[in-house]
Amino acid sequence: MAMPRSIAALLVAMFLLLTSSVARAGAPNTLSPEELADGWILLFDGQTKFGWKPASEADWKIADGVISVSSGKPGLLNTTSEFGDFALKVDFRAPEGTNSGVFLRTPAVPKDPSSDCYELNIADPKTSPFFTGSFVRRQKAAEYKPASDWQTFEVTAVGGHFIVKLDGRQVLDYTDPKPLGRGLIGLQFNSGKVEFRNVKLKPLSLASIFNGKDLSGWKVFPGLQSVYSVTPEGWLNVKNGRGQLESDAKFGDFTLQLEVYSAGKALNSGIFFRNIPGELTQGYECQMHNGYLDGDRTKPQDGGTGGIYRRQNARKIVADDFHWFYQTLIVSGPHMAAWVNGYQVSDWTDTRPPHANPRQGKRLEAGTLSIQGHDPTTNLSFRNLRAVEMPAR
Repeated sequence: MAMPRSIAALLVAMFLLLTSSVARAGAPNTLSPEELADGWILLFDGQTKFGWKPASEADWKIADGVISVSSGKPGLLNTTSEFGDFALKVDFRAPEGTNSGVFLRTPAVPKDPSSDCYELNIADPKTSPFFTGSFVRRQKAAEYKPASDWQTFEVTAVGGHFIVKLDGRQVLDYTDPKPLGRGLIGLQFNSGKVEFRNVKLKPLSLASIFNGKDLSGWKVFPGLQSVYSVTPEGWLNVKNGRGQLESDAKFGDFTLQLEVYSAGKALNSGIFFRNIPGELTQGYECQMHNGYLDGDRTKPQDGGTGGIYRRQNARKIVADDFHWFYQTLIVSGPHMAAWVNGYQVSDWTDTRPPHANPRQGKRLEAGTLSIQGHDPTTNLSFRNLRAVEMPAR
């Protein structure tokens, strides 16, 4: 018997609504186009512990897009990067009786959650008086919500002010009179099994460093071939090379986000940082080069976009030429890491002896940012350049 048209139409409409909702929600451990445009990055790629480091002997495992732990010595699985102000999203699942947490602005091995970190607890009231959503030894959450399936923390941390939502409902509003300015993100194993996924972070408090109108705040290195201009769309464009556009401002430990468009195949450019002021490309370089070898994106050409040039190649070419892509660079002390389209591609610590020139050794002093014009084929555009100096610990 043929299905009535009204019922068929209703079923089609329900199917389209369902698939549309799934598309908006996205697969686990991915970023939507809206999240990318808003500055979010993935701290967990869904497959590896790249960008993470355990601080104790525990059975941290990754399977089916989930980080899990159930036994071993209590301690943290920490990001290798430090963060200042941020928004954080993380899904977690824990059975009754588990005591775990998400540590914010933490050292690798915290000693006292009331002073050297912020411990966002995962526990039921039988296990800890600081139940899920509380800051241990700081402030209890407004309410306890029992759950056996996945739950989601959303945290906003600006200076000493923290807002915590649990499954969309605000459960904590805490202000620290003596705030910690920066630190790692840590996933805790304490007792009982716990699982994590969808660990996403958005750096906050960044300010524009390019006004979209002219080159105010920047200076062109004289006597070279690159041409730097502002397009009618308000983009910063560089053609030809060799050349350098250098910021007036200096940055030491910082977060930088920008969007890049390569108007040619496998073009070469880069962002130099902690550059010796007034000198030509005498700094660390976060590479821009979307070429790869043998059709394999894990074989970057000339370091690859997001690689730390001549120090660590990008582990994967994520971006494509002739498409805008997002780049994030986070530098703290000797450690530096880059994300391309929200995916972390480099994670490098400079262990060389100190030197005033980063090409020769480890430089921790602040320096300028520089946008490179590489050669006569150079034709790249940049927009939404934003940066912030990281607060002191």
